[in-house]
Amino acid sequence: MRGRIAASIVLAASVALGIAGCDFVAPQATTKHYDASDGVSGNVGDIAVRNALLITDNSGGPANLVTTLVNTGDKSHRVLIESSQNSSDGGQYVTVEPGQSLKVGTSKHPSVVFRKIHATPGALHKVFFQYGSETGLQLLVPVLTGKLDAYSTLTPKPQASHKATSTATATPGATATPTPAP
Repeated sequence: MRGRIAASIVLAASVALGIAGCDFVAPQATTKHYDASDGVSGNVGDIAVRNALLITDNSGGPANLVTTLVNTGDKSHRVLIESSQNSSDGGQYVTVEPGQSLKVGTSKHPSVVFRKIHATPGALHKVFFQYGSETGLQLLVPVLTGKLDAYSTLTPKPQASHKATSTATATPGATATPTPAP
């Protein structure tokens, strides 16, 4: 009788191990971070940079940065965004309010356009993000064109003859004011 019980326990354990065996050795795909779109992502302190990409027209000239900045902290942060290719292009600043996300580079949202770079479609371009005393983050951002319908409205707009400072509201409570670097 004891032999049958022991055999039943061994058989049940073997079946359970055989069924669940894949879970013991296979990595879980849901625990691995990946960028689900064309852009790249990274973190600088409390600021999460999500799906950053540069959109240019076919000439490979100026490029519009399209990204979402998420402030996971409890303080407002003024984020410096600059091209690593040409420091004379200057950096631009956007402010992200605490607990909010800010879309950059889309219609009705602030734009960060790098005008003094040569953004070749298909290449990777270095873009630097930093705020306060946090160590900055340099991302290799893909350069795409406006040929795809999804990106056709995101190409850099022609530069106006007069300088204007714009303020745009992203999600409730988040404001951004692009300004040239001091």
